[in-house]
Amino acid sequence: MKKGKRYPIWFAAGALILYTALFVIPGIIGIGYAFTDWSAYTDELHFVGLDNFKIIFSADEKYGKIILNTLSFTAITTILKNVLGLAMAVLLTKSVKALNFHRGVMFMPSVLSTLILGMIFSSILNPAEGLLNVFLRKIGLDFLALQWLTSPRYAFGSVMAVDIWRGTGYIMTILIAGILSISPEYYEASGIDGANGLQKFYYITLPLLMPTLATTTVLNVIYGLKVFDMIYALTNGGPGKATTEVLYTEVFKKFGTGQYAVGTALSSVMFVFMLIIGFYMIRVMTGKEVQE
Repeated sequence: MKKGKRYPIWFAAGALILYTALFVIPGIIGIGYAFTDWSAYTDELHFVGLDNFKIIFSADEKYGKIILNTLSFTAITTILKNVLGLAMAVLLTKSVKALNFHRGVMFMPSVLSTLILGMIFSSILNPAEGLLNVFLRKIGLDFLALQWLTSPRYAFGSVMAVDIWRGTGYIMTILIAGILSISPEYYEASGIDGANGLQKFYYITLPLLMPTLATTTVLNVIYGLKVFDMIYALTNGGPGKATTEVLYTEVFKKFGTGQYAVGTALSSVMFVFMLIIGFYMIRVMTGKEVQE
């Protein structure tokens, strides 16, 4: 009996040691490198304090725009994926013919490789020979045939639109599961009281779906803050100077050019953002659960 009681303790201790060795210690060491001049062009490390962070937050550098792009991408895609996913989930839980087929079609983009999708859409949105502009010209809408990925005015919006198209089906699937878990008795009782469809949605579906919406919001925020492959495949941060650049595309470029310390400092900034936003969202979600 004593051995049986000790086994979980030793197992937990081993797991904690392994986690510390593989994740915590390398993470701390990595953050430490952000305070050095680590690069591919020197064999020695020197402590430089906050110099790398001063470069990142300098008014003369492009990093302010990169951070703003990352936060804007996260906020806009999170809101629109939730709104569109909720609308589709509500629609596809009604009596629609070939319901499972429609769900499968909507969900399919989210299971495809993001990098491959980015490469496909970079061809579709090509301003000269892309499928979209060719189609628009064929039907006489030449004025809508824009420079989708090559104009600073439209590039960031185009990237977000592609990402929203890719991720909405995934959010829809989660929300469908949440809607189907709501007891039909609530709707039956409200129908007896004379509630219409909009009232049922506002007073029953939406409140009972809030925990699921909180989950999809967290998933979208995490994805938005660490987005890389979609932007890399579509624009590689261009056109122009940091038009669609986000933190992880810039980290990739810094490591690719041997500026390891600045790249690590950018990763540290992202870690702080995720920590603050995650902590805030957990507090909000926990507060709502307590109130409920």
